[in-house]
Amino acid sequence: MDSGDASQQEWDAWQLYFETTARLTARIEERLKAHGCSLMDYQLLLLLYNAPEHRMRMGELAQRLVFSPSRLSYQIGVLGTRGWVERRRAECDGRGWEAVLTAHGVRAFRELRPAHARDVQELFFSALHGDDAARLAELMRRVSGLLG
Repeated sequence: MDSGDASQQEWDAWQLYFETTARLTARIEERLKAHGCSLMDYQLLLLLYNAPEHRMRMGELAQRLVFSPSRLSYQIGVLGTRGWVERRRAECDGRGWEAVLTAHGVRAFRELRPAHARDVQELFFSALHGDDAARLAELMRRVSGLLG
């Protein structure tokens, strides 16, 4: 392996991050599936639930989820068939499109949230001690800054 300027310790940390993130994501996904929801669905519901009036422009939503516009449209369609989300013309200018969390979607999110919170507590938060959360958040902000 051509490690460039990275040390073996840095490569080991990268590999551990990659493997652990994949395993954690798979485990969370598995547990959400037991409730009839994917992690992708949950993240979309979470963003809309926390947005003002439970609505967000499609472009911003795609950017926040790191989705292509076509992938977001597909996912909105999937959630739309469940009655959880609707796609509407933007109220502010009528030119763009927004995803809007329906009342049924709000109820679904509120039902999913406690089990998901328990899973995250068990599988992630329980491993954090002292200032781990603050240190991890700072590291992720730095990496996010490099990604733009």
